[in-house]
Amino acid sequence: MNHDIVERNVGLLAVFIALVISVGGFVEIVPLAMSAAATAPAKGVKPYPALALEGRDIYIREGCYGCHSQMIRTLSFETERYGKQSEAGESVYDHPFLWGSKRTGPDLARVGGRYSDEWHRTHLNNPRDLVPESNMPAYTWLNDAKIDASLTPAKMRALRKVGVPYSDAEIAGASAVVQGHTEMDALVAYLQGLGVARNDDPADGARP
Repeated sequence: MNHDIVERNVGLLAVFIALVISVGGFVEIVPLAMSAAATAPAKGVKPYPALALEGRDIYIREGCYGCHSQMIRTLSFETERYGKQSEAGESVYDHPFLWGSKRTGPDLARVGGRYSDEWHRTHLNNPRDLVPESNMPAYTWLNDAKIDASLTPAKMRALRKVGVPYSDAEIAGASAVVQGHTEMDALVAYLQGLGVARNDDPADGARP
């Protein structure tokens, strides 16, 4: 077909563009969606416990993903600092996933267990107490804000509908688990769970 005809006909051009995008998307997306490596949980990966799940919502609400990625690429300078590269199977229970690419602060994919709870609390209350050059804001209000325990079971039921395997017992006991906890408790619980399934691998020689 003459290219001039296509380029001069906006409607025809739009049809061809849509066709190319559809074929390309089909070729890229369908094999990935059917791959066990992308759809099955990686070794050791489990659904977030109730308190960590609430912490993840706070992480999203406060926009932490805007400065911290959770995606370690295969480049050596990344794996040497942060740990093994990220795999799709690590995020199968994340809705939405938070890989990201913006790094004003360090990647957090393997931060779980690298620092104490108290370190995280101090850092969130005033980052410059630990990292003098940090431009991260303080999140002092998290100390006083309480988790609404009545909402946690509904969140877990919603996630179960999209494939997160929460049991009836976990959902029934969720409110009791988070009752009385602050948003600071929840956010620290979430951060302490990030990447722990891979951090236990002795082959992971990452450093903080």
